[in-house]
Amino acid sequence: MALRIVIAEDTFVVREGLTQLLASEPTVEVVGVCEDKHSLVEAIERERPDVVLSDIRMPPLREAEGIEVAARLRETHPEIGVVILSQYSEPGFALQLFESGSEQRAYLLKERVASRKEIVSAVHAVAEGRSVVDPKIVDELIAERVRTEGSPLGELTAREREVLAEVAAGKSNLAIAETLFLTKRAVEKHINAIFLKLSLRNSDDVSRRVKAALMFLADERRLVPGADANERVN
Repeated sequence: MALRIVIAEDTFVVREGLTQLLASEPTVEVVGVCEDKHSLVEAIERERPDVVLSDIRMPPLREAEGIEVAARLRETHPEIGVVILSQYSEPGFALQLFESGSEQRAYLLKERVASRKEIVSAVHAVAEGRSVVDPKIVDELIAERVRTEGSPLGELTAREREVLAEVAAGKSNLAIAETLFLTKRAVEKHINAIFLKLSLRNSDDVSRRVKAALMFLADERRLVPGADANERVN
């Protein structure tokens, strides 16, 4: 059966674009379209979708309403996946989204809206309990940490950094192997080496790996989820 989706976006052009983009996709069904937090909450209760595809900022306050709804759903409807779309390449927002758990959550930049394949892939990923992080966010986190004096990332080889970026983007070992033209066994060896060097607990669960990698890559002095992140983009 097609996945039932509710879209929440306050910009008319983007909202209509997403609706039209997904209308011709047979694996999903748009069952609600909203333009603010209040109507989104109502649509969720009325339609009980499989996935919510939401802007990060909407009326009434245009702060982080999408993330607030995602956090609320952890308690009220934990079975619902959430894909957050944001115009901000701000790692702090991604970390805030994953603060209550990374499974069933995705954070994509709005520049991905033109790609039906990427949007649909993220929708299916969260519906299956997995995580997705926009590659641009991962690239910025890695670049910042590499510049940080004394960062353990400096001990990683170029190939290990490539693998870490794929891990933080939510890919399985098999998917990483296909992307980087490696064997699955080679990927496993790289990941073991990475997690050992970075003192991260290894896990076969993709969502846990995503959160562990993101929390390590984030510079806590600059990327504290919440108010500071909001102030930096205003």
